[in-house]
Amino acid sequence: MTTDSTVRPPPPEASGSDFARLSRRIADAGLLGRRPGYYAVRITVVAAFYVGGWAAVALIGRSWWTLTVAGLLAVVFGQVALIAHDAAHRQVFRRRRASEASGRIAGAGVGMSYGWWQDKHTRHHANPNHEELDPDLAPDLLVWSQDQARVAKGLPRLIGRRQAFLFFPLLTLEGFNLHVSSVRALANRSLKNRTLDGALLFGHFAVYLAVLLWLLPPGMAIAFVAVHQGLFGVYLGSLFAPNHKGMPILTGDDRPDFLRRQVLTSRNVRGGWFTDIALGGLNHQIEHHLFPSMPSPNLREARRVVRRYCEELGVDYAETGLIASYRQALTSLHQAGAPLRHSDVAA
Repeated sequence: MTTDSTVRPPPPEASGSDFARLSRRIADAGLLGRRPGYYAVRITVVAAFYVGGWAAVALIGRSWWTLTVAGLLAVVFGQVALIAHDAAHRQVFRRRRASEASGRIAGAGVGMSYGWWQDKHTRHHANPNHEELDPDLAPDLLVWSQDQARVAKGLPRLIGRRQAFLFFPLLTLEGFNLHVSSVRALANRSLKNRTLDGALLFGHFAVYLAVLLWLLPPGMAIAFVAVHQGLFGVYLGSLFAPNHKGMPILTGDDRPDFLRRQVLTSRNVRGGWFTDIALGGLNHQIEHHLFPSMPSPNLREARRVVRRYCEELGVDYAETGLIASYRQALTSLHQAGAPLRHSDVAA
């Protein structure tokens, strides 16, 4: 099992001259250096909102207005998850131990097994949008290609027919799925630091539920969990859907060189500083996949270098607006489910 989710690109001599030249340009621009001041401010602000959100729940108390706070905390949880993501990629700290500790603490803050997510995300970065190798393309609930649709059974077969229309409603379950998948992963004996992950995970669940049941009546507490976790799932899904969905899917022995494997399967989302904050820098997905340890505030500047370089090479560089990216992702989902709809007509 891979344990370093930095997923460092291969060294220049192994990755081909195209990536080697790009790496030198990025390094010469000073874009790989750490940004401790930025992350100190970002982590402090997110932590303040995290604590402030729960303080607001306590102050408002037994009132349905707490559901408004639940919605705000959903966004805060998403921002905590983004910090865990950056820490795991060693964007925050250079050393592995500090990166793992900070990422594990942030992951525990949202009820996620850091070890499980780290392994899954590492495999995604190594083979983005590869139908057999990218765990994000596993047909566990949705089908991502027509080949998957043709052999789908159970829920993927049932949902796949109308999955484009069901995608955003299904995202309300993504927060719960994050917790369930984290718990299930604890049964994997090869999971590194499994005992620690389990203690932090169940500690989060215990404190989370105890606080809500202490502050709110049972019915209101259940409503809070539904709103909070549902919107948290929608936010998480909205962060990752624009990045690869609707981009070319690799299969079998499709193994372009490192630069093309990362660029051709990723999509950037245009926008300003608000987009950078809301999407945690993942809107610069191409640059993030090429240089996963690059601090997220440097990605915007790196975009200029990478885009110009791709133009020189004649490599397609996909970039679109946020709404258009969702449209492309949903169109891809609809096309992937076509064999299931056709089988209904044939029947």
